[in-house]
Amino acid sequence: MSQAVIIDAIRTPRAIAKDTGALHSLTPIDLLAGVLQAMQKRQAFDTKDIADAVFGCVTQTGEQGGNIGKAALAIAGWDKSVPAVTINRYCASGLTAVNLASMQATAADGLALAGGVEMMSRVAMLSDKAPLYSDPATSQAAQFFPLPLTADVLATREGITRADCDAYAALSQARAAAAIDSGRFAKSQVPVVAKDGRVLLERDETVRRGNTVEKLASMKTVYETGAGGLDAMILELNPDLTSVSHVHTAGNAPCMADGAAVALLATAASAKQLGLLPRARIIAHADAGAAGGLSGDGEATRKALARAKLRIDDIDLFEVRDSFAAPTLSYMRTLGVPVEKFNVNGSSIALGHPLGATGCMLISTLLDELERRNLRYGLAAITGAMGIATATVIDRDC
Repeated sequence: MSQAVIIDAIRTPRAIAKDTGALHSLTPIDLLAGVLQAMQKRQAFDTKDIADAVFGCVTQTGEQGGNIGKAALAIAGWDKSVPAVTINRYCASGLTAVNLASMQATAADGLALAGGVEMMSRVAMLSDKAPLYSDPATSQAAQFFPLPLTADVLATREGITRADCDAYAALSQARAAAAIDSGRFAKSQVPVVAKDGRVLLERDETVRRGNTVEKLASMKTVYETGAGGLDAMILELNPDLTSVSHVHTAGNAPCMADGAAVALLATAASAKQLGLLPRARIIAHADAGAAGGLSGDGEATRKALARAKLRIDDIDLFEVRDSFAAPTLSYMRTLGVPVEKFNVNGSSIALGHPLGATGCMLISTLLDELERRNLRYGLAAITGAMGIATATVIDRDC
């Protein structure tokens, strides 16, 4: 079976997930529909040629319920024949959508669309009230723990300190600010426009400029010693630990955000037939899970690289969602990824994490930077709740 190529990948700027954020006045459907319209305008394809559309959205309730991907296609004016599915693989949803759409493109030898959306200012995280996190008995049976806590456990196990975490967070903020100021996101970032024509947001508003290590060090941790009884449960499951070192704060964790993204995929043959120019090809992807809710992005990365027949050293740039500072540092240390190749323009700690959209956003920022530097191989990876993770390897030689 032929490999899928990426024709284009675009995203909105990320907005602060508050009622004062720039995108709060829009509904999630309208936000996603605007990006869909922007993609069709950029690439000038006939929407009836889309074999399938796959969207990520984590909190599928209220304004984000009812297969929001299909609803957004209708609002965007796309052909009614286009099928769509909205999936939830927690934080990995958007990247999984890209991978699933790539398989649909190759199966149909045609076009497919991937995307994602999350408006956390309007549909709060966990507001779907799933038993996994709303029912204590279910949470305990499934060993579901809050992500900041599992990140603290990883930090404890690997000796990652609060100072390490704050230093990485400060670096992410500085890199993101520099990328915005120099226009590195401009190629794939589309402005968000209201129905009356007003431009609501042209660039990411989530970066906290001047967030130094000293400022970060003054912030309180999300969980204090004891963590309301959760520490005892963690220690029971991890008898080799005697305590949990709580190192994560709002400053070294991914900030909540509003945003949407889409990617257009095809086969090389169908792209040529339709006059579309590929930007890269997807040469491998993989999924993984991790015990105890720890990060699975390292294992997903290993699997994807093995399928691509590549090594860590072959990858020119890594775009990995900051799954809290400690898991991110663990990823780099365990796999041997140099900081010079890793999240070179910042990531979710600075830019924000609109849950269902972030994975697809990684593809757009990775593509842009590979092209800017004239490099070949890129790897995107993301992990989410319960250790579920996804990784994708792309190659600009297509």
